[in-house]
Amino acid sequence: MKKLSTFLVICWYLLSYFISIIVLDQISIIENIWIRILIAHIVATIIIYVGSLVHNNSSLYDPFWSVAPIPITFYLFFTPGLSNITCLNKLFITFPIFIWSVRLTRNWFISWDGFSHEDFRYINLKKGNKLKLEFINFIGIHLIPTLQVNLSLVPLYFIHNSVELNETNFLLILASIFTMLAVAIETLADEQMRLFKKDRLNDGTTMTKGLWHYSRHPNYFGEVMFWVGIYLMAILTTETPTWLLIAPVSMLMLFIFISCPIMDNRSLERRHDYQSYMTKTSSLIPWVPKK
Repeated sequence: MKKLSTFLVICWYLLSYFISIIVLDQISIIENIWIRILIAHIVATIIIYVGSLVHNNSSLYDPFWSVAPIPITFYLFFTPGLSNITCLNKLFITFPIFIWSVRLTRNWFISWDGFSHEDFRYINLKKGNKLKLEFINFIGIHLIPTLQVNLSLVPLYFIHNSVELNETNFLLILASIFTMLAVAIETLADEQMRLFKKDRLNDGTTMTKGLWHYSRHPNYFGEVMFWVGIYLMAILTTETPTWLLIAPVSMLMLFIFISCPIMDNRSLERRHDYQSYMTKTSSLIPWVPKK
């Protein structure tokens, strides 16, 4: 069943990709390239939403967070005539995004059990009458995350054709390394948790070793760092407006006020020692635990 479900997911994503490409071509009259990308991004989201309805499972949307940035990034930087920055600078910008996408999509695939399973967060959100359910399903589960990712990718718009990046830029290299370090932190945190869960003796207990000794959500900390890294690449250019700071800040707020509390409440229900862990350990930013 997992193989069939995965095949169907791939089909829906390919369909969303090709339709969004057609849309991009049809709206080429719109001068602002990012507005065109946003429209195509939303159209692709609607296709995935339709797939979620067909399969009665909103977890179909899960890999969209990590998959969608890849075609957007490659469209901006590798479509002939759209970007004039050096090939080396393109590599420094796109490679961290690529490895981030591979890592997160791989995580989804490993945990994907097919359409027989739906993420508990979606199940909890979709309680209520059918009209309310579908409103939350489309707006809360599909559209808002898409808009958040799109906003967080806006820095790429300001650097894809930047004059300052027509030659090798040392600060861009540092920002790229920072972004890759964020992916490394996420990967290490995930691997530590995977090994912890693999041992059945740890069932019902809390992971308190490695990065998890200093943060309750070190994987989320790495995710926030990644989006900050994308923003740091953009502030190297004079074209980047001050208001763009909202991109990484909004992502930080998402994790502080939504993602972290949801996972904390889930752990409190499932792990008897989590309350003690919460009182001692930082929620997001790694810090020395309280005694």
